Amino acid sequence: MNMVTDMQKLIGTSEDDDEEDMEMEAKEEDDAEGGKTSSPLMMVNVDGEMMVSSNNNRFQYHSQIQDQPTSQGGVARRSRPQEEKERTKLRERHRRAITARILAGLRRHGNYNLRVRADINDVIAALAREAGWVVLPDGTTFPSRSQAPRSSDDPSTPAATPSSQMVPQQMQASSFKGVLPHCQSSGEYNACQTKGTFVTTPAYDVSSSSRSHVSRGERMDNHSLIGSLETVVNKQVIDPSSRLHEHDFAGTPYVPVYVMLPLGVINMKCELTDSDGLLKQLRILKSINVDGVMVDCWWGIVEAHAPQEYNWNGYKRLFQIVRDLKLKLQVVMSFHECGGNFRDDVCIPLPLWVAEIGRTNPDIFFTDKEGRRNPECLSWGIDKERVLRGRTALEVYFDFMRSFRIEFNEFFEDGIISMVEIGLGPCGELRYPSCPVKHGWRYPGIGEFQCYDQYLLKSLRKAAEARGHSFWGKGPNNAGFYNSRPHETGFFSDGGEYEGYYGRFFLNWYSRVLVDHGDLILSLAKLAFEETCIVAKLSGVHWWYKTASHAAELTAGFYNPCNRDGYSALMSMLKKHGAALNFTSAEVGMVDQLASPSEAVSDPEGLAWQVLNAAWDAGIPVGGENSIPCHSREGYNRILENAKPFNDPDGRHLLSFSYDRLSPQLMDRNNLTEFERFVKRMHGETTLCLVLSFYFVCCSTSMKIPVIFDFLLCHSQVFQ
Repeated sequence: MNMVTDMQKLIGTSEDDDEEDMEMEAKEEDDAEGGKTSSPLMMVNVDGEMMVSSNNNRFQYHSQIQDQPTSQGGVARRSRPQEEKERTKLRERHRRAITARILAGLRRHGNYNLRVRADINDVIAALAREAGWVVLPDGTTFPSRSQAPRSSDDPSTPAATPSSQMVPQQMQASSFKGVLPHCQSSGEYNACQTKGTFVTTPAYDVSSSSRSHVSRGERMDNHSLIGSLETVVNKQVIDPSSRLHEHDFAGTPYVPVYVMLPLGVINMKCELTDSDGLLKQLRILKSINVDGVMVDCWWGIVEAHAPQEYNWNGYKRLFQIVRDLKLKLQVVMSFHECGGNFRDDVCIPLPLWVAEIGRTNPDIFFTDKEGRRNPECLSWGIDKERVLRGRTALEVYFDFMRSFRIEFNEFFEDGIISMVEIGLGPCGELRYPSCPVKHGWRYPGIGEFQCYDQYLLKSLRKAAEARGHSFWGKGPNNAGFYNSRPHETGFFSDGGEYEGYYGRFFLNWYSRVLVDHGDLILSLAKLAFEETCIVAKLSGVHWWYKTASHAAELTAGFYNPCNRDGYSALMSMLKKHGAALNFTSAEVGMVDQLASPSEAVSDPEGLAWQVLNAAWDAGIPVGGENSIPCHSREGYNRILENAKPFNDPDGRHLLSFSYDRLSPQLMDRNNLTEFERFVKRMHGETTLCLVLSFYFVCCSTSMKIPVIFDFLLCHSQVFQ
């Protein structure tokens, strides 16, 4: 009884209205049982009431019905026992209470401007407008950037206007009682789409002739519009499973979502750029419950002019803004340059004093077999060489990290800085710069080995002598070029030299240098940041993964051919230091933005499976980030499926997810709405659109009515 009282308060119906409406519905159900009607249809009228039209085969009540004889000896229409009428009233009250809660939840939590006696048409229109669509008073719906279709029977239909100019019209509800907007009487609405609902692509001709058509002797009277809708529904080939292909992540583990700040948020003078604009964007992110932001602390900015002279001014201002908004921080110690790589939109070189050293000693940079230097980061060959004004590269990195830890001690103590990612190579990733765009590499080239500076060659010769084969102290001469394919080389082709004695020796040494570099820097990072979580970033080199040699992985330093696990040594090293792994790989289905997956024989999903399982099996927490811009629901769904593997028996999931990156495109209304939905699902919350999508699908199919209400009751917390 409390439910009915609450419902009456919310939607303003009275008990007398209930009695009258339910008596009429009882009569209509008798009429339906007497004749043959089409498929069942749920509708909600302008009073927020749900009505059911069904036949005696699909929705039957199992109470006994009496046949009443007439004076003429025939049998009159069957009467309904009083007990069954009472059950009908209770069911109707139950349905109305659910509708009331849905509408109240939308008003209270979604800021939807719904009138007191709103109906489902108003809900659909509000959701469509929030997604950036224009909904006219007659229900015509179209994208805001297109032109409104003109109805064939209404030449006065206005052309499309921006949604901001249609506020007075949007406040009006559709005048069609019980008819969903995307099914009204125009065959032109074949692209109607609402957030979370399916798209109807075929064009259905619901003309006046079809509306006046009477099938199977059905009485039309005042139900011509309902008949039109049933005709449309019967014409559709409905596959509910295709519309509900998304997994429901409600109740799954909470995965924090961070958003990377723009690369140029701090300029070369270590000043915060456009603080007002950034503050506005951060407030928006906070409003959609993003957990925090990730920011690069650039070595080339902070220690730009002289050794051990650090300028943190811009970062102090930035971190204070983040703390005031009660957001968390993930910080990246960026010991590489920015610019020249995929999606780099600013140029931040290494410190000027390092560049001066490089002009006199270019071997401090990675070098390919043609002798081309790559100043993106320092060669790992100088990790223990005192060539940087009396310091080794490891000492330079440690001094930088220690300065940061001291300068921002209060942010560590307050828990604002939750994680520190340690830059270990190009783009901050633990890999060789084997695919430099500045040297002409293009996807899906295999890349080149980067071990030809004097310091790494010295290490290679030493390893060869220790093995007893001094002539092995040089790099392979048949490994192709940056844009070669594996089968075009003698080293990476099937049965090639990579499988021989020299090939195995060289690749073991090459990958061991990578692991040792990570081991040394992470040991210093653990010392500098003490109890704070430290992270190493690993890139997903997925192209040529389906070939035997895995050539692109080999040149990047991952000794991972088809007959060897190249990631176990890395995981053991991370486990040793208690470090987490940040793994980035191209999202499945999005690789074709770069090239045909078949051309590259790539398998990002297979690589992600191997790396994630290697880490999880070693007990290493794993974070993730997207490597390609993502604003679509399809892309977000794939990220979710990787972040929370649905069939994992151990319930493993990502430690956190970092979205790459904050931009005006993300702040677009439609994109932001989709991103907010993604954040909710990463947090394990139920999303309104998924519930309404299921609801609308049920309404347009032959699914039993009780199933719909059971589903809505299970997700009632969304509307409360």
